[in-house]
Amino acid sequence: MPKSTDYQPDAYRPLDGVRILDLSRVVAGNALTAFLGDFGAEVIKVERPGRGDDLRNWRVNGVSTYWKAYSRNKKSVSLNLREDRARAMLLDLVKDADALVENYRPGRLEAMGLGPEVLHAVNPRLIVVRVTGWGQDGPLAANPGFGTLVEAMSGFAAMTGFADREPVLPPLALADQVAGLYGAGAFLVALREVEMKGGAGQVVDLPLFDPMFSILGPLAANYRLTGKVPPRTGSRSNTTAPRNVYETRDGGFAALSASTQGMFERLMRSIDQAWVIEDERFTSNADRVRNGDVLDGLVADFIGARSLEENLSHFSAAGVTVGPVAEISDLIDHPFMVDRAILLDFPDPEMEALPMHGISARLSATPGSIRSAAPEVGEHNAEILGLDAATLVELAEAGVV
Repeated sequence: MPKSTDYQPDAYRPLDGVRILDLSRVVAGNALTAFLGDFGAEVIKVERPGRGDDLRNWRVNGVSTYWKAYSRNKKSVSLNLREDRARAMLLDLVKDADALVENYRPGRLEAMGLGPEVLHAVNPRLIVVRVTGWGQDGPLAANPGFGTLVEAMSGFAAMTGFADREPVLPPLALADQVAGLYGAGAFLVALREVEMKGGAGQVVDLPLFDPMFSILGPLAANYRLTGKVPPRTGSRSNTTAPRNVYETRDGGFAALSASTQGMFERLMRSIDQAWVIEDERFTSNADRVRNGDVLDGLVADFIGARSLEENLSHFSAAGVTVGPVAEISDLIDHPFMVDRAILLDFPDPEMEALPMHGISARLSATPGSIRSAAPEVGEHNAEILGLDAATLVELAEAGVV
């Protein structure tokens, strides 16, 4: 299979010819368009002159690592959409675009004179992806919609952490990332309607909340069946046992999951506790969850008496699903990461090399690639807007670009 991360700027990509105007800021919209850009879409970031996307301000040691990771393969134009001339230039770009992605509060695009009706009058085939916290309508539509609030209100945070401590929010933009992936899929569905069936463009209402809630699976059904809210279980599971993180003799941590009957039995034999298999307290998953403390004690004793490497070697030979809890320092040069090009170094003027994630979805015939670095604000004004240098200077001085 071809490496999905080879640098092939002139190679064919499955989304070649697809043009996306990205007016979004921060993570969700950028994650959405980054996925599409990796497979050849021309993604044009429409940014505020001077300031650009807020993601540029998420810096580590002065370097905009988040911006660089999510804005590879993109171009940038700067337009002050408060100015009539800037909005007119945006509408000119809309004529040849396949999608426009935005994450303003509901009604803001309309207030700017750029609502879907206006956009579709210019380009009936346009797909308008509208990213918000809570959706375009409903009682929460006007509320601020940061991912943190969604992760809290969706039920996710209440499930995360330990029973005797406070709920735990994820240490990354999880709701934004999930919505971005859902949004990329929704756009491709809408694009197929346009390209294969001659359909008109449409609006994709993409809240952060709905995708985040969907990944919780049967949480609502389980509650309706039992009338109970499951307690937080730390790294344990409410559906299978044993499943946890265990400390090793040398201070490392091993993660273990025995989520099938066969794996449970294999695990117990591998730690010389085969008697458990016949014990009626551990017959089914539900039984094992109820008596999880006993199982955890047995596994913890075995793992705690050995180093991390000794545990990994033992369980690998036994065919038991145990793996290390890795830090990024463990991963950055790991042979698995290098061989699969999961993490790769990309040339960068601010660092010797910028490590970033590779292409996550691997297509055998039309792999994605990283073809260009994240752009500076307005780097592609001349190319995309089609204006000469003198006009660009005049518009910049007037605060339009």
